[in-house]
Amino acid sequence: MPLSPPVSRQLRHRRAIRAEAYERADGLWDVEACLTDEKPRDVVLASGVRPNGQPIHELWLRITIDRKLNVVDAEASSDWVPYPGLCQASNPAYRALIGLNLFQNFRRDAARLLAGTAGCTHLTELCALLPTAAIQAFAGDVWNTGDSAPGATASSGNGTSHSTDEHSNDKPPFQLGRCHALRFDGEAVQQFYPRWYGRAPYTADRAASSGDGAARQTGEGGNASGMNDSSGNDVQSNSQTEGNHA
Repeated sequence: MPLSPPVSRQLRHRRAIRAEAYERADGLWDVEACLTDEKPRDVVLASGVRPNGQPIHELWLRITIDRKLNVVDAEASSDWVPYPGLCQASNPAYRALIGLNLFQNFRRDAARLLAGTAGCTHLTELCALLPTAAIQAFAGDVWNTGDSAPGATASSGNGTSHSTDEHSNDKPPFQLGRCHALRFDGEAVQQFYPRWYGRAPYTADRAASSGDGAARQTGEGGNASGMNDSSGNDVQSNSQTEGNHA
């Protein structure tokens, strides 16, 4: 259902965020996120006038991950900024993401390492997109998210099959039980994944399969908002519950 018709209004600002994932020839994956800010008019900045058509921000963040979602490389680029020559100074700080895992409190740890004056506000915002972008990329390619016969595996784009115990067919497809639509007692599971209908695993089992103990799910009485940075647990939960729904 689309949004309701708006009242008469005028565009004053446009922010665009996109993320793309690439399977590399060496078996690793690149996940890139880009943020742009533009105004449909000339803008007076402290550093001078930014003409209509030129972005205020164009920021890039790339991480390289393995198939276990470990970050093995990271880099940032600030192509358009309001303070040229100064904003770019924080780009090297994003190498601090190396060694983190997208499933293990990534958002919390990225904020701890890069929030405030340690980094760029908007590049650090992009970090929050990376876990679910990687999950979507792996869905059906690295991980088997279907309800096929036991023993089936997902194939990568280069024709190589990959599977792990976490995503094998003796367990529910990864995405089940991680959002409202895909709750185990819901219509979507009954229709598209009938053998798992009403068969929600214990929370501890799902937590163990995710690599840490933070996989609290809405359908099992947990909080899937992912907005509680104080403990890190709900942030981690969010990186899983917003996973692939393919």
